[in-house]
Order: sequence, then C-alpha cells, then structure tokens
Amino acid sequence: MDSILAGFVRALRAAGAEASTAETIDAARALALVGYADRAGLKAALGLVLAKSEDEKQIHDEVFDLYFGRPQPVAMEQAAAQLRTGDAEVDALLDLAQPGADGQGGDPLAAALARAAASAGVDEIRFATQTGYYARQMLEALGIAPLEARLAAQRADPEAQAEVQALEMARDQLRRQARAVVQQRYAVFGKPATEAFMTEVVVTRALGRMAPAEMERMKAAVARMARKLAARHARRQRVELRGQLDLRRTMRANAGHDGVPVTLAFKHRRRDKPRIVAVCDVSGSVASHVRFLLLFLYALHDAVGDLRSFAFSNRLQDVAEPLEKLPFDDAMALILKEVGNGSTDYGQAWVDLHDRHWDAIDRRTTVIVLGDGRSNGSDPRIDLFAELAGRAKRVVWLCPEAEGRWGTGDSAMLQYRPYCTSMRHCATANDLERTLDEALEAYH
Repeated sequence: MDSILAGFVRALRAAGAEASTAETIDAARALALVGYADRAGLKAALGLVLAKSEDEKQIHDEVFDLYFGRPQPVAMEQAAAQLRTGDAEVDALLDLAQPGADGQGGDPLAAALARAAASAGVDEIRFATQTGYYARQMLEALGIAPLEARLAAQRADPEAQAEVQALEMARDQLRRQARAVVQQRYAVFGKPATEAFMTEVVVTRALGRMAPAEMERMKAAVARMARKLAARHARRQRVELRGQLDLRRTMRANAGHDGVPVTLAFKHRRRDKPRIVAVCDVSGSVASHVRFLLLFLYALHDAVGDLRSFAFSNRLQDVAEPLEKLPFDDAMALILKEVGNGSTDYGQAWVDLHDRHWDAIDRRTTVIVLGDGRSNGSDPRIDLFAELAGRAKRVVWLCPEAEGRWGTGDSAMLQYRPYCTSMRHCATANDLERTLDEALEAYH
C-alpha cells in the first residue's frame, strides 16, 4: 500500500476515527482513481470511504488538512548575495536556504524536508518536548554537518565574516523550516498520542482522587469507552442472531426441491434483552464513583434498552427522570442536593425499594449496587437483600473501599456478600467498564 496513504490512515486512527482494514482497502482503490494531484477530489473520496459518521467526517477533514497541508510558512531572510564556497554539499544547503526555495517554485526545499522527515522518523513523535530532538535529526538527515563544520572553521578567520554571516543565516533558516515540519507532524501524530496517554492516566486513576481539572477529560473518556462497549455488544448480538444451521429443518423445508437447500433454516436461542437496575449510595464518600457509573450507564442507552436508576443516602428515590431530561451535570447536582444529604441507611433503602419499586426486579434484571455498605449502625436488612437476590438474574456490588476494609466498623459488606453474584472493589473507570462489560455479556 502507498506509504503516504498508510500514514494518513494511521493519523486518522490516532485522532479517534475507526478506519477499518476493509475501508483502508477501499481508500487505496479510491486513491488509484483520483490520484494526489486533485486534493479537493482526494479529500472528498477518502472522506466517503473512511468516515462513517458526522463526528468521523469532522475528524477526517481536520486530519486531511493537517496531513496533506504544508507547514505554517516560515519567513525566509534575504541573503545579501548568493554565496559560493566551492564545497558541493555546503552549496547545496545554501541553495535550499535561499528565499524562493521554500516550496513556491519547484519545491526543492519541501521535497528535501519531506525526505529528511521520513529518514528521521518524525511521524513517531509523541510529545511536544521531542520537537527539538526531531528537528535536529532532520537537519542531520539533510546533511547539515558539512555546513556546521565550515562555519566553525571560518569563524576564526577575520576576513571571512561575510561568509560566516551567510552560513549562520542558512543554518538558522533550515533549522526553522525543519522545526515547522516537526510541529506539523506533532499536530498530526503526536498530539493525539499525548491525549491518548493522558486519557489512559485518567481512566486508571482512583475516581475519589480525581482533580477538578481532570473531570472534563474523564467525562469524554467515559463516553468514548461506553460507545465502544455498546458497539462491541451490538456486534455480538448481530452475530448471534444469525444462529446455527438446523440441518433437519433445512432438509424438510427443501424436500420439494429434491433436497437442494434453497431455503436454509437456523437454530435460534431466545436471549433476554439487557435490563439493569442501578442502586447507588450518593453519600459524600461514594458520590464521585456514582457520577461515573451513571454516566457510563446512560451512555450505553443503545445497548441497555431497560434501565432504572435509584439513589439513596437514607431514603431511596427513583432518579431516572432527571437523568433522562436534564444535562448530566445538572441532573447529578440535583440528585446530590435532594438525595445525598441524609445519614446513610442501607436497611431503609432496601425497605423503600421493596415497598415502592419491587416490580422493577425480575429474573431478567441485573442489579448493580454501588456503595460502601456502611449503614451507621442501623439494621442492614439482610433479609430484604436476600429476597432481592432471589428475584434478580444477577446482583453485582461495586465497593469504592478496598477489600481489606470490608466488615470493619459499621461495614455490612461481608453480610451482603453471600447473596451477590459478584462483589468487587471499584476504584477506576476501567473497573466500571469491566463490570458493565460482564453484565452485558451475561445476556449473550
């Protein structure tokens, strides 16, 4: 495959577009028809085969302009006169550094910089702090060493100051041009990689220790994780809906065709649609974890058709309506204000769930409980929790406290544990993703 197209597809993927192998093959076919000369036509053709949504179309257009565009123009200083040193390598660099060799004519400088960038591996840049290193590698690939050696030698000669000035000017101009190329490649390859690295740091950080400045990055990361999770389970569902070939029914159905299998019959196993009930402790020690669990769940609306959400500190309330009707941050602020100010009482929460919302739980329901199981010494109502576990398909408990603290003080975690399908420490966004992936997997 064309290395330029391969680099463009890699840049698209780094920026967040899901360009598949099949789409890349289609892009290569489109390139063979359109070519590189017509940039507008190439942009339109690649956008058709590589972008599958409005968001990906926007990413494609931005990356195309960066990848195929020229670096920001760098002002070229006018030399006093065309210098000739007699050294072919040095004179070639001096010619490149002259105004007019910046890509506006025959593109000698642009072509030389492109070759140097490929030789230096500039596309591997990942952090802005590497700009200086890669710019230097490009200069070395351009063959800057003879020019620098002559410059060092001529500085000692008082009569060669005009040549020294011209050599310094050429070196500085080549350095600025190389740096401009590196900065452009950083925008294409490095910046998305830096963002991906920072996101990876955030999603593995304890939710309770999230700095305010990281919240927006975290919300974007959770939304992206939820979309991928929903797409993965949608693909699984499509595969399973195909079923397995039922040979006996196929033969019966085609008896009138002398056994030629014109009509195929498949075996299908009935599968429940995902149904989730989330019961969340929104007291102060757990609130940050609840925020991201609910954000995950409501971003999974395509994969979870039936979702009920309840929150409590002592009295339990149905909070599905504000989450569905209000912007997420506004809904969470309202929930924390109305529900999160009481003294935590798990027993009373189970009583409220039993008395008012027990019909929300049946054999198809996965109940996800998020809380630390600390009831301030009140009755944890293990009997009602056991009855809940008997009604549900699965009960998954996520606890923000480490397992070593379960059962200490007023914690009832070890009393609840026997009735849970799964009980685990939940500290990061990755923990939430894994739990929800397993919950959805139980319906396949």
